[in-house]
Amino acid sequence: MHDVRTVTAPSMLRLAAASLAGTAIEFYDFFVYGTAAALVLGPLFFPTFSPVAGVLAAFGTFGVGFVARPLGSALFGHIGDRRGRRPVLVLSLLLTGASTVAVGCVPSYGTLGVAAPVLLLVLRFLQGLGLGGEWGGAVLLTAEHAPPGRRALWSSFPQIGPAVGFLLANGVMLVLSAMLSDAQFAQWGWRVPFWAAGVLALSGLWLRSSLAESPRFLEIDDHARVPLTEVLRHHRRLVLLTAGALAVGYAVFYAVTTWSLAYGTERLGVSRTVMLVCIMAAVVVKGSLTPVMALLGDRYGRRPLCLAGCAVSALWSFPMVALLATGEPLLMFLGFTGALIGFITMFSVVAAYLPELYEPRVRCTGAAVGYNLGGVLGGALTPVAATALAQHGGRVPWGVGAYLAAVALLSLGCFAMLPETRPVPAAEPVTGRGEHVTG
Repeated sequence: MHDVRTVTAPSMLRLAAASLAGTAIEFYDFFVYGTAAALVLGPLFFPTFSPVAGVLAAFGTFGVGFVARPLGSALFGHIGDRRGRRPVLVLSLLLTGASTVAVGCVPSYGTLGVAAPVLLLVLRFLQGLGLGGEWGGAVLLTAEHAPPGRRALWSSFPQIGPAVGFLLANGVMLVLSAMLSDAQFAQWGWRVPFWAAGVLALSGLWLRSSLAESPRFLEIDDHARVPLTEVLRHHRRLVLLTAGALAVGYAVFYAVTTWSLAYGTERLGVSRTVMLVCIMAAVVVKGSLTPVMALLGDRYGRRPLCLAGCAVSALWSFPMVALLATGEPLLMFLGFTGALIGFITMFSVVAAYLPELYEPRVRCTGAAVGYNLGGVLGGALTPVAATALAQHGGRVPWGVGAYLAAVALLSLGCFAMLPETRPVPAAEPVTGRGEHVTG
């Protein structure tokens, strides 16, 4: 393998900031749908269902976005491995932004009938398709420019993007929720954040227009003809392991940010403003800790942090649902924060970890497909499964805690079977297992 060229810190900062901003915009688009699904989409698009069935149906359309993400990662991964990482960032942002604006324009069931939820499904699928390409392009462009000894740190900037996007999406929803009556919010207020996605997408395209192509991509002499075929033929086990390993991160994040929002407002009777503030405060803590955890990943390795994050997620799953069930804002915030600390202990380093697991000629496809398959396992199923499990039992949804703990143990086992990839400093001996790599 060739050595990655040295990039100055100011250049890395500009690159990381642009990647963060673009990722934040794309995840804003994705998260604003999740919040709307928890709050209003059930009654508007599935009015003939019971309240619980309506929420389940809305979360079903939410899950379609996750199903589309691996397909998007295969499509955009092909472009990224054949044409470069930079075109992926532009095309994925255009697709996600346009489909998000369109969601805000779809008439409700009362106007269009059954065509309304069908349109919602199609647009959510397109959202997921775009986001499936976004992560691979943004992460690889940053990781492949970064110096090996600080790769996890610089790669963590795009990982801060989801937190920023979530805060933006829910901040807009919170302001509208506070300013408008319930009737106004249900009639037109929920659409405003979707329309705002158009302005954000244009600003993101402007930010990304000046980014340089990845030096690692430019050094590849023999590009894979069909990257997905090569990944499935030679790296199938690795894809499945990374998908299983990342499932718990998605499960925890969407249990906190999407399912708990619906559970708190519908089952516990907590106002949506209080629920949004509690969740957003926990996400602020998560976002702030991202670079700190990434530095630990550069110092001690990717795998130890991932194993620790899985262990925390498994142990904290029951306290989290117990604290949520109190309905007390401070206790709910504590429960959410503990869960998201376990989550970010893992996800702060995966942006460096996954690309290091794959050879450069197929890493845009391999890393993105593995990452987004984890989203199907953990993100698409969790709101639906948790909503169904919470219907049985008492006030404390212990079944949800057991579900999260089981996913955490699955991920722990998958991480245990993956090698360490942290680049070895010159003075540090390589282990006899030959696990450390520099690619």
